[in-house]
Amino acid sequence: MRAKISYVITAAVLVVYFVLAGSRGVLLIQSGTVLTVTFGVAVLILPVIGLWFLWKNTQFVRKANALAAELDAEGALPVDELKRTPSGRIDRDSADEVFARRRAETEDAPNDWRSWFRLAVAYHDARDTPRARKAMQRAIALHDGKTVEA
Repeated sequence: MRAKISYVITAAVLVVYFVLAGSRGVLLIQSGTVLTVTFGVAVLILPVIGLWFLWKNTQFVRKANALAAELDAEGALPVDELKRTPSGRIDRDSADEVFARRRAETEDAPNDWRSWFRLAVAYHDARDTPRARKAMQRAIALHDGKTVEA
């Protein structure tokens, strides 16, 4: 729940920033000189890119959460079986062991979105965020019935 609140607050702050930056870009364009119009267009590009990125990221999170809810309803959500250090950090050997099982499961069923979801969780636990995101994107695509190439 704390992550959702943080995400909403961050998204709201970004939207306010994009609106402020966009309004400055419009003011620069309204000045009408070649220099200010050029700067105004450049200033408007950043909020557009930022809003697009925020939208795509929000869609990704919503779809990943929907998959998690579906797995939870099936009783197939991955269980946290990782050993932790006294400080609460995930034990590396434990993460490697779980990851090896998840990778083998995914290799056995490469078209099963559930195995890709669990692999994404294993990547996340191993602190490999880029691969976790790619695996989750693949799980979403498979769930949506899209063909995915290796």
